[in-house]
Amino acid sequence: MPSKSIDHAFTARTNVGAAGDPTYAGALSFMRRRYTKNVKGADAIVWGIPFDAAVTNRPGARFGPQAIRRAAAIFDNDPQYPFDRDLFADLAVVDYGDCLLDNGNHQKTPATIEREAKKLLKSGAFLVSLGGDHFVTWPLLKAHAERHGPLALVQFDAHQDTWFDDGKRIDHGSFVARAVRDGVIDPGRSIQIGIRSHAPEDCGIRIMYGYEIDEMRAADIAYQIAERTAGRKAYITFDIDCLDPAFAPGTGTPVAGGPSSAKMLSVLRQLGQLDVVGADIVEVSPPYDHADITAIAGATVAQHYLGLVAERRARG
Repeated sequence: MPSKSIDHAFTARTNVGAAGDPTYAGALSFMRRRYTKNVKGADAIVWGIPFDAAVTNRPGARFGPQAIRRAAAIFDNDPQYPFDRDLFADLAVVDYGDCLLDNGNHQKTPATIEREAKKLLKSGAFLVSLGGDHFVTWPLLKAHAERHGPLALVQFDAHQDTWFDDGKRIDHGSFVARAVRDGVIDPGRSIQIGIRSHAPEDCGIRIMYGYEIDEMRAADIAYQIAERTAGRKAYITFDIDCLDPAFAPGTGTPVAGGPSSAKMLSVLRQLGQLDVVGADIVEVSPPYDHADITAIAGATVAQHYLGLVAERRARG
C-alpha cells in the first residue's frame, strides 16, 4: 500500500505539498489544504462565505462552501489536469474556513465580509472565495478595489445583475449596477459571459449572450475577454448558473440554453494572460444538486483559479 496520511487539513505541517488522504475519507478542507487562521506566507487563501439571504428564487447557496469542499476531495494527488503539475509543490495555499455572519441581522453582512476580506488581502495572498449567493461578490469587489483600484470585472453568469439598486438592498441581482455606479469596477473594461436574460441596463459592460458563445470556440471567447480587459487588474466572478442546468442543476436561478462545464473551464484555462487579482465561485445550491454535479463543477472552477495562480508564480 502506498504511503498515505489522513486528515491532512489538520495534520499538515506546512502550506505546500500534496495530501495523501483517501478520496473517500479525511477532513474536507478545499483540496485538503491546511485549515488555519494564520495566513502568513500563504500565496493563496480559500475562504467560504455561507450566505444566501439575497436570493430572488431558490435558497440553499449557504451550503455551497461545504459542498464545494466535499467535491474537492475528488482531486487526487497526481498532477492536476489541465495544468500538468502538482499545484502545491511550490504554491502555499491555506483554507481559512468560513466567514462568521449574523444570520439575524443581514444589514451587517456586507461590512462583515468586506472587513474580513480586507484583512486577508493585506497578507498579499490571492483570495479565492466560495459562495454563497452572488451578493457576496459586492463586498469582495469593494475590498479588492480598495487595494488595486477600479477593476475589470469578468463575470460568468446567466444574469446581468444590473437591476435597480438604491445602495442599501441585499440583492444578488443588482450588485453589478452598484459596483459601476460607485466606481468599484470599470464598465469599459468589464465583460459578462453566458448571459441568457435581459435587464433594463447594461451599464456599459460588454455582454456575450448565451447563443453568441454557443457559436464560438473557447479560445475565441478567451480572446474577447483579454481584449476587453486590456491589461486592467481583473476580478473573476463565476456564477455557476452560467452553465446550462444539465451541467449545474444545483443552483437557485437556473436558465436553460447555457454552455457546458467543459467549454467554460476551457475558457478559464486560457485566461493566464489576464492580471487577475481575485476570484470567486458562487450560487452552488446543494439542495437542488444531483450526485454532486454542480458542486464538482464549482470545485473545478476554484481549482482552475489556483492552477492559474500556480502557473503565474512559476513564470515569476
